[in-house]
Amino acid sequence: MNSTQFSYLALVAYVDTGLLKYLYFIIVLSLYILIICSNLLLIVVICMNRSLHEPMYMFLCSLFVNELFGSSGLFPFLLTQILSDIHTVSASLCYLQIFCVYSYGSIEHLNLAIMSYDRYLAICYPLQYNTRMSYNKVAIFIATTWLLIFLVNFVTISLVVPLQLCGDVINKVYCDYHSVVKLACYDTTVSNIYGLFVTAISVFCPLTLILYTYMRILKVCFSGSKQTRQKAVSTCTPHLASLLNFSFGACFEILQSRFNMNSVPNMLRIFLSLYFLTCPPLFNPVMYGLKLSKIHVICKSLI
Repeated sequence: MNSTQFSYLALVAYVDTGLLKYLYFIIVLSLYILIICSNLLLIVVICMNRSLHEPMYMFLCSLFVNELFGSSGLFPFLLTQILSDIHTVSASLCYLQIFCVYSYGSIEHLNLAIMSYDRYLAICYPLQYNTRMSYNKVAIFIATTWLLIFLVNFVTISLVVPLQLCGDVINKVYCDYHSVVKLACYDTTVSNIYGLFVTAISVFCPLTLILYTYMRILKVCFSGSKQTRQKAVSTCTPHLASLLNFSFGACFEILQSRFNMNSVPNMLRIFLSLYFLTCPPLFNPVMYGLKLSKIHVICKSLI
């Protein structure tokens, strides 16, 4: 097969919608502005109020920063493509978007896993919580999460950039690692094995921690007092909701990347592929802002 190093890649999942593209542009732009405003508001609230300088809220701050990061890797690109008549992307921008999207997903999942561990310590070991989850440990957890994921995804991009491609067509509305690897002319065993390994580690290790912590929390709730159960419900409900919301979108994206999903209608496939990049950044600030009383009271007073 003839191979080459394409300067541009074509995104063929976009549909010609005529004048409706301006309506879609306004809708997507409104969503992006809402994501930026809601996440920035809670970041500022947490950083500016000393009463919120607790481990749970610092992990939340990391979560909101990551959602701004992931949204910025998608929405400006998406807005440009909606208005454009030619849906192409430069190879360098494509690789940068892959790095941003995959880093966002991995950081989000790992951050949620660490938050479940934090809730486990707060509910199961309330008297030892401040020593087991000190400010230094919080900083180490957050810094390690970001640096480790960036390093892993830097290696991912370094494996895909040198590939010689036999095609330039990606059947998505944004760049995807597996879609680019499928275009490679030659053996991609190393890239595939590394991709599977990273996916397995980034999914199953955090998931194991989440399942373990919630099993212990449930055990304490069933054997504990009514006050303990109320504390568990009030702090774990928003976390569980955001975890399920993110997991739904991430699972579909993993399945779509690995298996043939042509039987799913194109518009539904586009919506579900964008779900984990759009719904968690919209949903989480609202959920935590309403459910956590400290944040709710401060946001209400500011507004």
